[in-house]
Amino acid sequence: MELRIAMPPEPLPPPTAPRVARLPKNPIIRPHMDGRMGDNINGPSLIRVPDWVEGALGRYYLYFGHHDGAYIRLAFADDLAGPWRMHEPGVLPLAASGFAGHLASPDVHVDDEERRFRLFFHGSDTATGRGGEQRTRLALSRDGLRFEAREETLGVPYWRVFRHGGWHYALGMPGRLYRSGDGVSGFEAGPVVFAPGMRHSAVAVDGDTAFVYYTRIGDRPERILLATMDLRPPWTDWRPSEAVTVLAPEEAWEGADLPLEPSREGIVRGPVRQL
Repeated sequence: MELRIAMPPEPLPPPTAPRVARLPKNPIIRPHMDGRMGDNINGPSLIRVPDWVEGALGRYYLYFGHHDGAYIRLAFADDLAGPWRMHEPGVLPLAASGFAGHLASPDVHVDDEERRFRLFFHGSDTATGRGGEQRTRLALSRDGLRFEAREETLGVPYWRVFRHGGWHYALGMPGRLYRSGDGVSGFEAGPVVFAPGMRHSAVAVDGDTAFVYYTRIGDRPERILLATMDLRPPWTDWRPSEAVTVLAPEEAWEGADLPLEPSREGIVRGPVRQL
């Protein structure tokens, strides 16, 4: 009898790095744009506000956090280049998040069928760096401004959610996949598909290919990378391609004039040469 061993599919070849142009008035979000946001800006998530929202503040909503935050921030604008203005109350306070220590890293999606917003975020019952376990939760909203957090914890932190083939998938840090049938609850943990140093990420899907933009702890300098994944095999067999560099620090506000050092895990307490 001939024994055949099924081998996982080969990763896609390295992608071609896209051409990226910085907006002329960058950075669009700066420290202390209102009376309470502070100077730590972390984990942005941009949406175009759907037409069914009444009384929208602007055409675009940009959600973001503070690495050790007490609420999820929101900026709004009618043009991507700005000017951006702050919605100073924020959209989800720590007291309503189900966590006691901090919350951060919003990932916001528009559910047109249900006419609601889904905001995935992570938090813990301790401040950042104090050893508390960080987990992801989901909060829901009808207007994108007032969110109600669900009690269920879904998985590891820093989620980026995407859809393919009737499933809702999430990529968390460090590189672990999850999936759910309804995208709201019952996320099943899958394989870790990236190396342990993977940090923040974003995912765009085109057909059967996922384009994963991410950063990596220890890079010198930390920069934005791109890898692709073929989504046609079973999800347990997904493998990222070799990564290419998309952006590295070039401008002064990106730290280009600061010392060249490897990045480190955890909250940053001052300016660094990193993206």
